[in-house]
Amino acid sequence: MSAQATTPSAQATHKEIMVVLSGLMVGMLLAALDQTIVSTALKSIVEDFNGLSHYTWVVTAYLLTSTASTPLYGKISDLYGRRPVFQFAIITFLLGSFLAGASQTMGQLIAFRAIQGLGAGGLMALTFVIIGDLVSPRERGKYQGYFGAVWGLAAVAGPLLGGFFSDADTILGVAGWRWIFYINLPFGILALVLTSSSLKNASIRREHSIDYLGALLMVSSVTALLIGISVFGPEDGWLSSKTLAVIGLAIVLAVVFLMQELRATEPILPLDLFKNHTFSLTSALGFIIGAGMFGAIVMLPLYLQVVQGDSATVAGLKLIPFMLGIVSMSIVSGKLISKHGHYKRYPVMGLAIMTVGIAMLATLNETTPFWQLSIYAVLIGAGLGLSMQTIVIALQNSVDMKDLGIATSANTFFRSIGSTIGVALFGSLYASRLAINLPKGVEELAATNPAALAGATPEAFEQLKNNTSVIADFTPELQAVIYHAFVQSFHVVFLAAVPLTAAGFVMALFLRELPLRTGAEHHAAKQEAAGEALG
Repeated sequence: MSAQATTPSAQATHKEIMVVLSGLMVGMLLAALDQTIVSTALKSIVEDFNGLSHYTWVVTAYLLTSTASTPLYGKISDLYGRRPVFQFAIITFLLGSFLAGASQTMGQLIAFRAIQGLGAGGLMALTFVIIGDLVSPRERGKYQGYFGAVWGLAAVAGPLLGGFFSDADTILGVAGWRWIFYINLPFGILALVLTSSSLKNASIRREHSIDYLGALLMVSSVTALLIGISVFGPEDGWLSSKTLAVIGLAIVLAVVFLMQELRATEPILPLDLFKNHTFSLTSALGFIIGAGMFGAIVMLPLYLQVVQGDSATVAGLKLIPFMLGIVSMSIVSGKLISKHGHYKRYPVMGLAIMTVGIAMLATLNETTPFWQLSIYAVLIGAGLGLSMQTIVIALQNSVDMKDLGIATSANTFFRSIGSTIGVALFGSLYASRLAINLPKGVEELAATNPAALAGATPEAFEQLKNNTSVIADFTPELQAVIYHAFVQSFHVVFLAAVPLTAAGFVMALFLRELPLRTGAEHHAAKQEAAGEALG
């Protein structure tokens, strides 16, 4: 195949790297924030648009397009170069943000959120790819650790900012919730300026033959899967005909996609990558980390608000220890990897610590003090900080430079799928256990103290499913029973997450530690890849 390549330049200077890094971190922060910031503002949005029946699609539309597009960005950037593809992602995200803020109907907002998610997929996928281009694996840890800090910041800042903007009726004459989208514009433009002025398009560029059919099949399969697990499953039941049909369709499309990739000359996801032990293992670890992080941790704010009576803002502030764990260990492990050149020990330690932290969450009760919860949150955050970025370094060190984009974005893709499945399954598990524990507790109370059920009408219990504020209208004895039912349900979720992260710990033990490429070796690998493209 004929090809063109730009000869890779020498290793970038620290100053150049930091300028690019700043732009990448801003872009990644925006994409990560928009996964969480909207959830706390949904109430205000629904009231403005009278769109309660479609409110879940405001979140789902963004999730669908950002997840499904992630591997495509990696592959296309391998063919066209990083800078133009990253610029496209930022501009698409900014366009989606502006239009979402200006939406006049719920249908418009859902459509524009999908556009926003399309851009976010590129921001999340290409950030690690670009750093992989610029910096050798040996030096990458001290830079890549900061991205773990961005994820930690987004996990806390998203709900806080969402609450702040949605609580304001208007800001500068504009409805408060609209600023959730408008606030992206100045920061997105800053990220565009920083990366456009400093990011050299020195990536390999090939004469290409894009596998359009493979891309269509992959996007269709992922979309069907996400709709099944994030919409139909929780709403209609996991064994409903609608849920089973759409998940079955996802499986069929996935099989056809794999068949297409085997015959494609330029596959979207080269299946040969799965022959690489590190790629396969880190993909599985990314899935587990995503499921464990979002599946279990998403329950903490709910516990704080329902059981301990905190407001959404206070619950968000109480997640700061979780963020501190991620930030500190991301940076520390990154610097130690760069200093000593060893990385396997960190995901092993991280998944062990994370498993212990999640197991300890199963001891929470109605009166657990904040200092105790903080210890558990720090442990989980520290485990994530030690694991999340380290497996990306291990992956990038193990693949050829020509496959850096697709391999890295595939890891991000598997983590996103894991988080989606984790949230859906753990959320359904929580709801199903509460549907058992609550009636059981009320029945026992009715048998021993019937007077405690005064004022507890069937209508009030029905309302409890969607609005826990009605608990305040019940007697103290009934309130205690309800809170205990919630706590028992949370326990089941946390205990269910433990085997998952424990399996990740076992898998991490089998990670092969290869010598990390130094600056000179990294530059030689880029030169070799460029030579192959030219040949």
